[in-house]
Amino acid sequence: MAPSLKDLQLTQVVAGARYSPAIDDDSGDLEDVRLLDAYETSEGVEQGMKRIQVGVSGMTCAACSNSVEAALRSVNGILTASVALLQNKADVVFDPRLVKDEDIKNAIEDAGFEAEILPEPVAAGTKPHGTLLGQFSIGGMTCAACVNSVEGILRDLPGVKKAVVALATSLGEVEYDPNILSKDDIVNAIEDAGFEASFVQSSEQDKIMLGVSGIFTEIDAQFLEGILSNLKGVRQFHFDRNSRELEILFDPEVVNSRSLVYGIEGGSNGKFKLHVANPYTRITSKDVEEASNMFRLFLSSLFLSIPVFFIRVVCPHIPLLYSLLLWRCGPFEMGDWLKWVLVSLVQFVVGKRFYIAAGRALRNRSTNMDVLVALGTSASYFYSVYALLYGALTGFWSPTYFETSAMLITFVLLGKYLECLAKGKTSDAIKKLVELAPATAILIIKEKDGRCISEREIDALLIQPGDTLKVLPGAKLPADGMVVWGSSYVNESMVTGEAIPVLKELSSLVIGGTINLHGVLQIKATKVGSNTVLNQIISLVETAQMSKAPIQKFADFIASIFVPTVVTMSFLTLLGWYTAGALGAYPAEWLPENGNYFVFALMFSISVVVIACPCALGLATPTAVMVATGVGANNGVLIKGGDALERAQKVKYVIFDKTGTLTQGKATVTSAKVFTDMDRGEFLKLVASAEGSSEHPLAKAIVEYARHFHFFDDSSATKDGQNHSKDSTMPEWLFNVSEFSALPGKGVQCFIDGKQISVGNRKLMTECGIDIPTHVENYVIELEESAITGILVAFDGKLIGVVGVADPLKREAAVVVEGLGKMGVTPVMVTGDNWRTAQAVAEEVGIQDVRAEVMPAGKADVVRSFQRDGSIVAMVGDGINDSPALAAADVGMAIGAGTDIAIEAADYVLMRSNLEDVITAIDLSRKTFARIRLNYVFAMAYNVVAIPVAAGAVYPSLGIKLPPWAAGACMALSSISVVCSSLLLRRYKKPRLTTILEITVE
Repeated sequence: MAPSLKDLQLTQVVAGARYSPAIDDDSGDLEDVRLLDAYETSEGVEQGMKRIQVGVSGMTCAACSNSVEAALRSVNGILTASVALLQNKADVVFDPRLVKDEDIKNAIEDAGFEAEILPEPVAAGTKPHGTLLGQFSIGGMTCAACVNSVEGILRDLPGVKKAVVALATSLGEVEYDPNILSKDDIVNAIEDAGFEASFVQSSEQDKIMLGVSGIFTEIDAQFLEGILSNLKGVRQFHFDRNSRELEILFDPEVVNSRSLVYGIEGGSNGKFKLHVANPYTRITSKDVEEASNMFRLFLSSLFLSIPVFFIRVVCPHIPLLYSLLLWRCGPFEMGDWLKWVLVSLVQFVVGKRFYIAAGRALRNRSTNMDVLVALGTSASYFYSVYALLYGALTGFWSPTYFETSAMLITFVLLGKYLECLAKGKTSDAIKKLVELAPATAILIIKEKDGRCISEREIDALLIQPGDTLKVLPGAKLPADGMVVWGSSYVNESMVTGEAIPVLKELSSLVIGGTINLHGVLQIKATKVGSNTVLNQIISLVETAQMSKAPIQKFADFIASIFVPTVVTMSFLTLLGWYTAGALGAYPAEWLPENGNYFVFALMFSISVVVIACPCALGLATPTAVMVATGVGANNGVLIKGGDALERAQKVKYVIFDKTGTLTQGKATVTSAKVFTDMDRGEFLKLVASAEGSSEHPLAKAIVEYARHFHFFDDSSATKDGQNHSKDSTMPEWLFNVSEFSALPGKGVQCFIDGKQISVGNRKLMTECGIDIPTHVENYVIELEESAITGILVAFDGKLIGVVGVADPLKREAAVVVEGLGKMGVTPVMVTGDNWRTAQAVAEEVGIQDVRAEVMPAGKADVVRSFQRDGSIVAMVGDGINDSPALAAADVGMAIGAGTDIAIEAADYVLMRSNLEDVITAIDLSRKTFARIRLNYVFAMAYNVVAIPVAAGAVYPSLGIKLPPWAAGACMALSSISVVCSSLLLRRYKKPRLTTILEITVE
């Protein structure tokens, strides 16, 4: 039998490790690490313990090191402490449950020395282990109080850096240190608190979850484990015999996931068939299972409650049935026996979940909806039982309220079932995205010489980078990659929103999940698994739905104090009505038949407990955020969280980068003028050679223009002039250059045949000491006033010519700028280009505020300048140089066709690179928060009105009394009203620019 994942502990062997510069560039610390390793014991660090290294300053002799060691060893929880005087370091092994890193630092400083926690050393040749981001499914949460309880439990676990729990998705994300805590520990902690928990997925790259078919007996399971034990590269594995899921932790340097599958299937001679378990599919199935289970409980409660209600309301009007119910069987009438039995089944079998959930909440010193339901139903049930027993003993028969308990549980379960359905609707966006992912792929197996020898259909989740895949007409592209053979049109509307198919031919980039329309393609996979565009979109949407808007903190706080307040109000209601009755403050005619003042007061008290549930308050924000993120994804706007939504609805300024954002980002050369007797072709070849090593869009435009001018054939270049091959070299027709350097905000410099060439703006020419003649300056000014960038070229210390490059504006830019103004948002443009060109572009699009000649790092300063008065600022950009500004802005919006770094730094990703989506993002944010505020009005107004009515405040004047079962119905409907209000956001339609601009079309 193989050891379980929970029981195994991996240790690193460092004694024989050798230093490699490719692995560790900081060779200066290597000796220190080896010296400190001498203090390690052969047993290593015990399970659950943690080792850190601390830099200690101020030690001058052995007595100092002894003092530090003594100070550390006196701290409770520290197992060993060794101090290396020469290295000024301390090696400490401790129990993280008793001691924190900061406590160790404080102990050293209290001894009179300075201390600093050092980064964990990594042995050469080993993989560094940081924190993992794990996702867990959590069952049994019913309201915001449950969420707060689970989050508190997780955050108190040693090794947990961050924990976020979402009620709407029943998911939790935990960032934790795997060296201190395992996923099983997290699951156990959640279950110990009384909730259901299961692991979904983590950020580990060396783990795979497989579904296994073909296992029918224990012998089969042992056979599988035997195969795994003999496979090279398998570190740990665990087979769940109930779910038939196999979890494998492997060494990616020895074996990959596909080899594992082949090895297991081959080792079993085809007996076992494996498929990769998609975590998103597992989440979806759990949602369906939860809704199904809640519906089953509701039906059970309903079928048992209907006879009870029938006995109480209908049977007294049917003499024959009523006489049977009045037939005495032992100490009670037959009707009482039937109600007691039926309601007991509802109370303790169907309603068992409420007692379990209430118990775990109280055990965790918190209160939630389940506490209220358990309290209310128990009060009516046990009072009814008491009334029966009291009547049997004394002959005085008080009314019973069994139907109250049964109907209350039924209505609560109905509300929970409808909530499950509503929550399922809110996650439709993720489900649709998951359905877009291809299930299988055709792998082309080749010989070393590149010759195809066979094809094999594989699970799409087993694709590896570098695989060559065949894509048939009508099939989905199985991964992100590059076309290596064939040509076809591909429907990319999934990502771009554009219905027009895009031609894909040699070297074209393709996106996994898009549809091949006509021809056969062969692609080379470049991004697989979580790195694909589709999976990143899914991850962004899911993360956004997990996030909490700051406004939700208010709801969480209210929920945390709400239940104790309600219980207090219920007790005061009981005490008030009972005392008033005993003092004769209201007539005895108000009392129910055979009832007393206590029973009369108890019904009001139970109604207060039942109706004042904080569920609606807890659902107000997360359901709206979930729907909004899904709607945004469907409209090409990816939102990274509720906090981004909250900030975006208050945006006052939108700062646009110029190149690639307001413009198309596909620069073209409009003119090339030579001011010497140099041949024009030779001039262009010189400029292209200098710009050939640059990644700037203007540089690529110049190289492409020179190539066409000379009719050179460059098969590595695509139509837009961009080279997508990582292994490609400079085109052969260019001159050889040396000492190339790119100067941000200025241009480029290099040497050709020993002579320096400088290509850039005036600032570069000035720094190089090159004069700009008047006639050249006038020519450049003329270009700039026409929104054309003039690039100056100097060779061998003399200015020889100017290249004019223009980047056309996006067709929607001017209309979007005007639309933002109509929405009360001020547009601003920032660019590193010169003032004249920037001003010309700004005038064309209608932007009044322009910041030109801004260095890349200065864009963030521009953002901060608008934030000084407290204004909310959005930044829209696409390049690496926009990343600091995107991060500095209150709301960063990255153009989807931009760089990965820009997208990572942004709060919104505009997938279709269409500026109209800036308006959509702001408008959707505003409508979402208008809906959230309306939800809070529903939730708060409901409680403000309902609680006094339930407490009987209007009964003396209007005679209106809310029975407990009716209070239960109102409570369930309050949650549904909030969820349905959020679901109305699904009908959101992106604003039409004609409407925003108030344009009347004849």
